[in-house]
Amino acid sequence: MKLVTAIFKPSRLDAVIDALSETGNTGLTVSEVRGYGRQQGKTEVYRGAEYEVRLLPKVKVEVACDDDALDRVTDAIIQAANTGTIGDGKIFVRSLDTIIRIRTGERDAQALGS
Repeated sequence: MKLVTAIFKPSRLDAVIDALSETGNTGLTVSEVRGYGRQQGKTEVYRGAEYEVRLLPKVKVEVACDDDALDRVTDAIIQAANTGTIGDGKIFVRSLDTIIRIRTGERDAQALGS
């Protein structure tokens, strides 16, 4: 089992959720986060004063999936989140040892709904 964490532009959230739903994914977690990568923030002008925004708004989506679904999940995120511009984001994949559904006590693949 894997935990896929994707961080990308907030404007692409609906497209990513739709793409993940099409893969048969039954759940995900979304968080609003801030950060920067290669673009190192940006400069904006407010009321004539220029200032630097170092931490840009991003969205973090976390999805747990079976190993055999990993490529479908990551490909769906890549297709939906890609705008072709700097700051499109990153995907991180980590191994999961155990998943437990709190309500029923189901474990691993059964807890995922698979």
